[in-house]
Amino acid sequence: MDQTIGFIGCGNMGKAMVEGIMKAHLVDGEQLIVANAHPEKLQELSNRYDFYISDNETVARHADLLILAVKPNLYAPILKEIRDLIQEHTIIIDIAAGIRMQDITAMMNRPCKIAKVMPNTAVMVNEGMSAVCFNDAIDASDRHAIMSLFTCLGNVKEVEEELMDAITAISGSSPAYMCMFIEALADGAVLLGMKREDAYLFAAQTMLGTAKLLLESGLHPAICKDQVCSPKGTTIEAVAKLEEKGFRSAIIEAMCTCAAKSKAMQE
Repeated sequence: MDQTIGFIGCGNMGKAMVEGIMKAHLVDGEQLIVANAHPEKLQELSNRYDFYISDNETVARHADLLILAVKPNLYAPILKEIRDLIQEHTIIIDIAAGIRMQDITAMMNRPCKIAKVMPNTAVMVNEGMSAVCFNDAIDASDRHAIMSLFTCLGNVKEVEEELMDAITAISGSSPAYMCMFIEALADGAVLLGMKREDAYLFAAQTMLGTAKLLLESGLHPAICKDQVCSPKGTTIEAVAKLEEKGFRSAIIEAMCTCAAKSKAMQE
């Protein structure tokens, strides 16, 4: 990729994306500029990957792909500060829950190129799942650049913007749910006598392997579940207990709560 990528903000998600981009060798370090309110926190990462640490104004002037990796409440003041410096060809990439593309246009006070993206923290290891949508100003070349960027960070799929609340619930926030599940599995294993470090290894690797099995085989999750459940066996006993305790309904309710919060942030 020959474009310059700029980040304004570099918290957990921003750092994950920076690290994923550099691990994938998508650009050279000189093509990556990062601004953060506390630049000293970026020094260790910059020493490892040799990208530029700069300020908001420099990023705005030079970025072809401008990623706003700050909290939603900071979008308006930051864009007011830099909007006159952003070039016409620059694509603004919005990764915040609750910020719509029309909000960005209003904050910029002029038409501009916008991509709305919902990544997750697995972009750090190039196994992220990102959803993307585009405004009408984006052309085929712009679309290719954005898809190339997020493909290097894992998997990416174009969706309608109205699905972004659902995307937040199923992939943006769900690494937290999955880590809770891994932690619960490990706690159960420790209760049953395993060492803590071994328990985390077994739980995490089993989740990774199961996900890979589903993606590569194309099997329905129910079929994979059924293949593990022998008649009167140990697994079906565990599944029955999970159903009794509301395992599935708890997940669905949590996702609906997450999506409702994302939607409320737009009001």
